[in-house]
Amino acid sequence: MKFHRELYVGESIRNARKVKWKLKHGAGQLRIFIIAVAPGRDQLEIFHCAFLQQRYYRKNSPYIVGIAGGYEEAVDLLQKMVTDIYEKTGDYRLKEYFLEN
Repeated sequence: MKFHRELYVGESIRNARKVKWKLKHGAGQLRIFIIAVAPGRDQLEIFHCAFLQQRYYRKNSPYIVGIAGGYEEAVDLLQKMVTDIYEKTGDYRLKEYFLEN
């Protein structure tokens, strides 16, 4: 499992290091949602951290760019990502931005 070095973290996450450790070690977390680079043509995807325990994600670890304490917070965080990246690059290619930086 890989994390972007400038990881976006939701406001409700108090200890990001602890959440990252739990994600890496498969500890259950009820309210944590992940924002990751999508493997297909899509830009990014939002999913619950419980999906990381499935066999597919153990073999194909996602590149995580954000963690949030709920689905609504994940959507708000994704909105912030789009705004920040557009201001930096003038483009909406989020996938390329995260993979290049």
